[in-house]
Amino acid sequence: MASDQRIYRPRLLEQFIGQNSVRKNLKVFIESAKKREKSLDHVLLAGPPGLGKTTLANIIANELGVNIKVTSGPLITKAGDLAAIISNLEDKDVLFIDEIHRLNSSVEEVLYAAMEDFVLDILIGEGPAAKSVRIELAPFTLIGATTRLGLISNPLRERFGIPVTLDFYNNNDLSEVVKNASSELGIIIDDASAKEIASRSRGTPRIANRLLRRVHDYSVYNKVDMININSAKDSLKELEVDNIGLNSLDYRYLDCLIENHNGGPAGIESIAASMGEARDVLEDVIEPYLIQKGFVNRTPRGRVISQKSIVEMKDRLKKVNN
Repeated sequence: MASDQRIYRPRLLEQFIGQNSVRKNLKVFIESAKKREKSLDHVLLAGPPGLGKTTLANIIANELGVNIKVTSGPLITKAGDLAAIISNLEDKDVLFIDEIHRLNSSVEEVLYAAMEDFVLDILIGEGPAAKSVRIELAPFTLIGATTRLGLISNPLRERFGIPVTLDFYNNNDLSEVVKNASSELGIIIDDASAKEIASRSRGTPRIANRLLRRVHDYSVYNKVDMININSAKDSLKELEVDNIGLNSLDYRYLDCLIENHNGGPAGIESIAASMGEARDVLEDVIEPYLIQKGFVNRTPRGRVISQKSIVEMKDRLKKVNN
């Protein structure tokens, strides 16, 4: 049996579940680049965490038949770091930069010429003795991934010829994700249980895979050979994941906004301080799903609770008290 830590990652676009429009468009662009024997235009993948940006980057490189070099924005602290990476790329290779919105501004400036003209202009030395050196690069494809599209500067964003936005998954696609992952991990699960896990996965494959592994843990512990609907529901209840995917952290956020800030409007820094959580956790992990589901509204004055949230909180309190 495969390790429970192993994650099923498709290697071809046809194996990638969901994001149908994205897959169709990428197929066209990739096939065009291969027929023209040119490097694929630069790709920007944007969307909440866990929707498959890293997986898609690897699929693109695999479909192109080229190598991929993986790094992240915070790791590239100076122009020399970028030069060391890019100068080692071969013709038509892919450079994947995760969290590209966290690139240092001085590195970003150097990246412009690399993306447009496939050259690096590096300043060597300091003061009057400093001189500019131009390094010719092999044509390559930069794939950037970000959870915070608004933090990417306009000059950098405009240099990506293929901007892609990933959306939350529907339950049918997530159910297929769960079944594929269970097959890969050697977990026996029925269709009803796969749909139940999918419905509580916040529209996110990464969460669906994680919940599958935890539900499987409960099944093993309780000596249940196959995950069935009853064991799935019981396990998810123990994990404090409700029927629409909200967890204890989500309810802490909603409760904080209602009780500490009178329903809003409230600034994100104020909410983070009240909860004792990092701002990035709220903006990247909690808020996208709450906003997408209509529980919270983001306004120019701050976050505001919706009537839907108040009803959901009351319903939850009734269930807890009963």
